[in-house]
Amino acid sequence: MKIKCKLLLSLIFALAVQLISAQESSISGKVTDMAGLPVPGANVIIKGTTISAQSNFDGEFVIKAKKGQTLVISFLGLKTIEITASDSMVVKLNDDASQLETVLVMGYGTQLKKRSTDAVSRVTAKDIENIPVSNIQNALVGKLAGVQITQTNGKVEGGMNIRVRGQASISAGTQPLYVLDGMILINQDESTNGAPLNPLLTLSPNEIESIDVLKDASSAAIYGARGANGVVIITTKKGKVGKTTFSANFSQGVSEATNTREFLNSAQYVELFTEARLNEGFSDPTGPGRKFDQLAAGKDWRNGEVDTDWTKQALRTGYVTDADFSASGGTDKTQYYFSGAYTKNVGILSFNELERFNFRNNITTKISDRFTAGMNMAFSRTSILRNTNDNSFTTPMQAIAQSPLSPARNDDGTANTATQYVNFLAAQDNGTNQTLIRRLTGKFFGEFKIIEPLKFNSDISYDLYAQTEDRWFGANYPFIATNGEVFASSVNNESYVISNYFTFDKSFSDHNLNIVAGQEFTSFASRFQSVTSIFFPSDALQTIDSGAEVNAGSGNETDYAFDSLFSRLSYSYANKYLFKASIRRDGSSRFGQNNQYGIFPAVSAGWVISEEAFLKDNSTLSNLKLRASYGQTGNAEIGNFSSRSLFAGASYNLKSGLLPSQPGNDNLSWEKSTQFDLGIEFGLLNNRISGEIDYYNKDTDGLLFDVPLAISSGASTITQNTGLSNSRGFEFVLNGKIIDQEDFQWNASLNVTTNQSKVRELPDNGTDIVNTFTIRRVGENINSFYLVEYAGVDPANGDALFVRNTELADGSLDKTTTNDYSEARRVVSGNPFATLMSGFTNTINYKGIDFSFTFQGEWGASIYNSGGLFQSANGDFWDNQTIDQLNRWQQPGDITNVPQARYLAGNGTQASTRYLDKSDFVRLRNLTLGYSLPKSAIEKSGLSRVRIYLTGVNLLTFTDYIGYDPEARADQGDRIGEEFYSVPPAKTVALGVNLTF
Repeated sequence: MKIKCKLLLSLIFALAVQLISAQESSISGKVTDMAGLPVPGANVIIKGTTISAQSNFDGEFVIKAKKGQTLVISFLGLKTIEITASDSMVVKLNDDASQLETVLVMGYGTQLKKRSTDAVSRVTAKDIENIPVSNIQNALVGKLAGVQITQTNGKVEGGMNIRVRGQASISAGTQPLYVLDGMILINQDESTNGAPLNPLLTLSPNEIESIDVLKDASSAAIYGARGANGVVIITTKKGKVGKTTFSANFSQGVSEATNTREFLNSAQYVELFTEARLNEGFSDPTGPGRKFDQLAAGKDWRNGEVDTDWTKQALRTGYVTDADFSASGGTDKTQYYFSGAYTKNVGILSFNELERFNFRNNITTKISDRFTAGMNMAFSRTSILRNTNDNSFTTPMQAIAQSPLSPARNDDGTANTATQYVNFLAAQDNGTNQTLIRRLTGKFFGEFKIIEPLKFNSDISYDLYAQTEDRWFGANYPFIATNGEVFASSVNNESYVISNYFTFDKSFSDHNLNIVAGQEFTSFASRFQSVTSIFFPSDALQTIDSGAEVNAGSGNETDYAFDSLFSRLSYSYANKYLFKASIRRDGSSRFGQNNQYGIFPAVSAGWVISEEAFLKDNSTLSNLKLRASYGQTGNAEIGNFSSRSLFAGASYNLKSGLLPSQPGNDNLSWEKSTQFDLGIEFGLLNNRISGEIDYYNKDTDGLLFDVPLAISSGASTITQNTGLSNSRGFEFVLNGKIIDQEDFQWNASLNVTTNQSKVRELPDNGTDIVNTFTIRRVGENINSFYLVEYAGVDPANGDALFVRNTELADGSLDKTTTNDYSEARRVVSGNPFATLMSGFTNTINYKGIDFSFTFQGEWGASIYNSGGLFQSANGDFWDNQTIDQLNRWQQPGDITNVPQARYLAGNGTQASTRYLDKSDFVRLRNLTLGYSLPKSAIEKSGLSRVRIYLTGVNLLTFTDYIGYDPEARADQGDRIGEEFYSVPPAKTVALGVNLTF
């Protein structure tokens, strides 16, 4: 009996152990992405319970679960999956093509894509990493619907033009507002040499986590008076829970011009200009001691001793070096991210280089269960070797005007100065043009959880942009008659922003409510100083204090401030009925005392039809959402004191005084853009195919113009709100997973944008505003080319012909031709802005191989080559000519578009559509091929990932444009749509390696 009792007790004990063991059984596994890399921080939940776990740094997890239970595994940006629990699981998460769980960064908060009612375009670090460009904007080209990005030209520091849904303003600023980690960035050009410089060169692409572009009023109205041109929100990388991850990238590339133009060689030059001179009765330039001998500078041009290709002197092979390093990680309490980067870009233009250092640290720490604080700090130093602007004789690209008979350098290596125009090599040998930018950005923030759904945020942001420019001109620099000259300038721009706001975020039952309300104050101050010194004892002395005389100097200070209140409410019911409203009240020192405050409201709504019962289980249509928004934003980008009555210092007979310099306008206010947006978002086949279609219509009222005044007023103009413009168009985005297998994924994305920006009203009763080559006219594009229409060549005599286009009695235009330019009238001839834009991106992963490329295209724009009257002028003056001038008219009956060569006769060289050309193009914007080494090959090295890659930018361009490049524009002055000796963009190929450990 005792034995039986002991046996029974043993059986009960064993059963209890088994029960306890069963109740406490656990499942272990590992979470990776499709490339096999660990995913730290992935959430693992037993479906239908609150039992959860999180993967560690190596992607490993342990959860108290039983075999056969269903686990739900998710990670931000990757597709959530459900899987049956089993021993030693390896779970691979794919990219979420539908992006419904993507978190969009909005002003003063975030929002899930599936609950968004806004028009927002987004790129992530994966979309822009390892692209060998100097600025982040160039890495975005072709990837964002509704956003056109164009670099002025191929100079390494070249200014950027970004238009979000077209150009809404005529005279005020047209660039979007940039916000870095919640901090509004300084983004004004401070260049003093006439060519724009991109202030955002100071940012490094390697530190960017994501970029969200707010396009409609619903998303941008939270920025009120500064959101009319769109808002670009840049989020930098942050640390994540887990042990420290180190990442390094090194790449080296080589660059060349995307395209060059062919000019006449020596023999062709002699033939053309001999003919042109003789046609007009001038002396033969081939005679001894005449023009060709002068140009040849002692060389035997008759026997072809010299044949200089000046394009090869101006453009060269460039080099790009990139290196960056980062460390990130953290505990449950503190997360950190540190990074450093180095970029060296030796540009394709002679004497044009950029060198940049970047350092960043982002730290967030949980001080208590209710209080979190942190800081984002970054410093950059950017040094740029620059040339003069495109309109200067000493800029390298104007060297193409030199005769091929002229040697570039003398036998002793010095620059040949016996050229038709100034030899830019003499300028480069005897001068420097250096710009140095130091930038410090910092944000200190705290978050206090008052009660569970309510928290308070306080942010203090600071942006210091310090730029110096130093230009030295030696005694032998062209045009210098003062035995040397030095120019030095400095500008210090600083801005600080204080933001305080409450956030209420609560989900209850089927309801989700998010409310943000707060206050913000922005202060900006700038100080500029410059000084010029002349007469130097030696070229070895190149600072201001070495000159004998300080002969010029200037200085000014300026500032502005914004004081704002804002609020936003977002509500969703059952994730299918969505509503959002926002309002901002902005006060600005820039505007008149009667209109210093403005209110900018917006409202939007959405209906997720696919969540309705009749579609919820539809296997084909997995997502369908309708959304609409309406609201108002402002444009405050004008002078800081445009509303004020100003006086300026004056002198007479060595006596000082004051003179009125600007009339005031107490009613001056913002330009106000009212925008309507209607969108459809869809997903098919479990969101394997997804997309968006948007229609937008934006009216901008109260355009800021300098309106002429009567002479008797004592002033020439006054800034007023008058005029109306309209921008409208469609946006289409289509994403798809073409192949979605464990070892092979192929994702594709297509975006298409249309835009028409028209003038609706103008001041002075709609009077045309006519510029050198363009016009602003009611009913036409915001800027339209306005030129005499070129009609080719009279085959009888070689005269250039023009269309009269004078108005006939019946109101029609006279389309007959004339060889008298004065008899022809200018007509609207083209649009400087594209009306159709597209981008097509493909990303392919096969085991360890990754391959991606982006094609970008633009259609509908034209470019006016204002340098054409010198470069393609059928021998009108001594400038070397493009090769097409060989096809000139030479005898009666010739059918050609190039008039007879006539020296100094102006035969067809007047401003006309002869020099206007369509700039439609399709470009392979970037391409990357990478290979990640198998883990078995690197596991003993301590590295977790080694990826080798080959990448390229602007590798192929398909266009009929006859100029240098369809994206090259003049960089001097307000020369909209012009090319003028402009540098083409660079084509770059780079080889690099990514290391993670």
